[in-house]
Amino acid sequence: MWGRTADGQQVTLADLRINEHAIILAFGSGRSETTRLASLGFTPGTEVDMTQNYGHGPLIVTVRGTRVALGRGEAAKILVERNKE
Repeated sequence: MWGRTADGQQVTLADLRINEHAIILAFGSGRSETTRLASLGFTPGTEVDMTQNYGHGPLIVTVRGTRVALGRGEAAKILVERNKE
């Protein structure tokens, strides 16, 4: 799907740790799934905060002030760039 960059800043949403912040870059899913994610507020350029990620099962992210639960497979199709803060 996507490879990591040399500096390791571009990862999938599923790779973020709790309390990490990132910016959405792109989606690696089909049109219907991309449309669904956009309707939930996941659009390129939007900041997301990882709220819960235990390494298995669903994860919870905060996007545009709303907590959203995503399946791990779904989150693995969202490319993000970690904030350097």
